[in-house]
Amino acid sequence: MRAYERLLKYVSFDTQSDENSTTCPSTDKQRVLADVLAKEMNEIGIQGVKVDENGYVYGYIEATKGMEELPVIGLIAHMDTAPAMSGANIKPHIIENYDGNDIVLNAQKNIVMETEKFPHLLSYIGKTLIVTDGTTLLGADDKAGISEILTAAEELINDKSVGHGKIVIGFTPDEEIGSGADHFDVKGFGADFAYTVDGGALGELEYENFNAAAAVVNVQGANIHPGEAKNKMKSAILMAIEYNSMLPANEIPAHTEGYEGFYHLCEMHGDEETAKAVYIIRDHNMDNFENRKKYMTKVADYLNDKYGKGTFELTLKDSYYNMKKMIEPHMEIIDRAKEAMLKASVTPVVVPIRGGTDGARLSYEGLPCPNISTGGHNFHGKYEYIPVESMDKMVEIIKNIVSAN
Repeated sequence: MRAYERLLKYVSFDTQSDENSTTCPSTDKQRVLADVLAKEMNEIGIQGVKVDENGYVYGYIEATKGMEELPVIGLIAHMDTAPAMSGANIKPHIIENYDGNDIVLNAQKNIVMETEKFPHLLSYIGKTLIVTDGTTLLGADDKAGISEILTAAEELINDKSVGHGKIVIGFTPDEEIGSGADHFDVKGFGADFAYTVDGGALGELEYENFNAAAAVVNVQGANIHPGEAKNKMKSAILMAIEYNSMLPANEIPAHTEGYEGFYHLCEMHGDEETAKAVYIIRDHNMDNFENRKKYMTKVADYLNDKYGKGTFELTLKDSYYNMKKMIEPHMEIIDRAKEAMLKASVTPVVVPIRGGTDGARLSYEGLPCPNISTGGHNFHGKYEYIPVESMDKMVEIIKNIVSAN
């Protein structure tokens, strides 16, 4: 079975995670896919397959005889899809021999993927693309990673000519809500190092990610009848807007790229009496990251001085840190991935992750774990797509990474 065929099967399962849940996995539907994957892993000959009590899926391929002393290499992907857009009733469309024109995803709703907005489409003229119907995300993040890992595993098991050390496989729930590594059994996994297969365009190789924190601003106002409100009313929602207006207007996702950090307002709601604003804070540089948190605190303190103590309550919580610090002592695993790509005639492109992966957390838990591409684009939305040929190349690259030949 080719990787894209697996992807088409896996995206039929709605595995959207829920950031408001207190369970693991955060949604029962992720466990449904976990059980399906475990069954398939057993069928293709992966050993030691299990789904643990938290919905993590594990298995391994024994080392080729005589190669037991080689490093144990881990391959990891996540099962959930992002809460940002529906992952239910996904209806993928296949476009063969793409002609380079704009792609009408949904004629009825006039949803079009334009080459002017997404010029990388022009790199795939003549290729086969898997796209959405414009009403859901595709789910290639990260079911493409799962598909590529299992296809590579099946081919390695069936092709005895490719020698390799022990290969361990792990599929996690809840990566999209920052919890994918919470219950990952690093010790039981037993890898010397690993790769998450969770990146974007073919050839991307990532070992730097954002330092990340969540911030919640709760605002307490004082509601008075509008007819008698002069010098009395303190509108919580207006004060929340004022707080946001004091953050740098150009340091938001829409105006940043590369190594540039940002403040991102994810949610704001309220009324005159109470209001709430939810942010994420991101920066690759640790000093800048700490300064961003200090600045948000400074703004809250200033506005409390202006409107009265206790008007603004700021809660900050770190989510994960830049894995670069943990990967740099092990750059041989980056070189290994580069060589695997070059062997597959793919040019490696080292880029910073403008986000995070399970690998960032796992690297800090003693498992060096950079990220490699899946071949997809425009994750987390209706314009998500992936070329079939890129998935095939990723299968080849994964085999090259683990191969001792």
